Amino acid sequence: MNAQSALRWPRTLFARLALILLVGLALAQTMSFWLTMTERDQSMTNIMTGYIEREVTSSVALLDVLPADQRAAWLPRLERRSYGFILGPGVSGEAPDEKLSARIAASIEDGIGKRYPLTVNAVPGDVERLQVHLRLSDGSPLTIDLRPMPGTPLSPWLPLVLAMQLLVLAACCWFAVRLATRPLKQLANAADALGPDLKASRLPEDGPDEVARAARAFNAMQDRVAMYMTERMQILASISHDLQTPITRMRLRVDVMEESAQSSKLQQDLQEMETLVKEGVTYARTLHGATEVPCRINPDALFDSLVCDYVDAGKQVSLQGNIGHSLMTRPQALRRIVCNLVDNALKFGGDAKIDIGAALDGNVTVSVLDRGPGIPAESMQAVFEPFFRVESSRNRNTGGTGLGLAIARQLALAMDATLTLHNRTGGGLEARLVLKNIG
Repeated sequence: MNAQSALRWPRTLFARLALILLVGLALAQTMSFWLTMTERDQSMTNIMTGYIEREVTSSVALLDVLPADQRAAWLPRLERRSYGFILGPGVSGEAPDEKLSARIAASIEDGIGKRYPLTVNAVPGDVERLQVHLRLSDGSPLTIDLRPMPGTPLSPWLPLVLAMQLLVLAACCWFAVRLATRPLKQLANAADALGPDLKASRLPEDGPDEVARAARAFNAMQDRVAMYMTERMQILASISHDLQTPITRMRLRVDVMEESAQSSKLQQDLQEMETLVKEGVTYARTLHGATEVPCRINPDALFDSLVCDYVDAGKQVSLQGNIGHSLMTRPQALRRIVCNLVDNALKFGGDAKIDIGAALDGNVTVSVLDRGPGIPAESMQAVFEPFFRVESSRNRNTGGTGLGLAIARQLALAMDATLTLHNRTGGGLEARLVLKNIG
């Protein structure tokens, strides 16, 4: 039941408000129309019964005073749309059961029943009809044949007017709901555009008081977030700068020390400290936003140059596939992402293969493959967190700083790309980078 209700109920706020307002106004319009028509029919019934009572009373009195041989000639003159006269006993039947017929019969009985004793019965048939039987002063039978009208007929233009009213109501509902939900849409778009660079467009601070207040609050929030991020980057940059000096001094002192196992370990520790400081500053800069301007490049040449650099350094890195056209992207960020992925593959698998290609939808896929141990399924997303390492031993040779994948993910987000990890069949890992909206 809940699933069916969720399918029937619109998902957007715009559709829900429009539906509620439109249905509510349509029901109110229908009820108003029904009340108007009911009151109209009742008023017309009252007028008709009063009219019939007066006219029938006058007609019966006229026929009563006329000579018997002249009465037939007067019948067409006295006939009306809702009743007529028959010089005879008429048709017998049961008592009228229709509400309108009973009301008309009671009205006629009140008008002439005291002078002319009468009986009333319904005439069998599909149409509502009744007859009033009485005798004139000379004993001649007279029948009043009544055909009650339930109400006045509708004008032919009334349905058109109602349809136009519904159209006007629907248009007003659409405009009102669109006007009310447009600030929410603008707020959602601004929030979605607030990426790592923190340079989203500011919301206009105009319109109704509530909307202007929400826009001012959102703009102020953007400013505070940008200020906090800038301060954090400045703190990390300052720490990096301040740490570089003592690290350099310590390395110089180690260099003049006698060769020993302890001095080698100390040099390695200093190298790791320097790498950690540099990686931390790089990660902070990627969070603050990439300042690199996108440009059109030859991606095949970029990947070929990258692989050649690794091969020249004695690393087992290979390249497969090509894109075959230019690409609008940030080349330094793209190179940094692929290098981080290749470094991880070399670190854990010993070799790496870069597989690139362009899909029919225009996206470019760059996969870095290795035959390492892979990553547990429960850690697939956690490895993108800063300083997270799957290895619990924190091995010096394979542990790393835990920032490589975090930096790659942040740069990918800044490029509007998608970076995911997948365990390969037979062992190993695939790091898949999908570049979207290429030109």
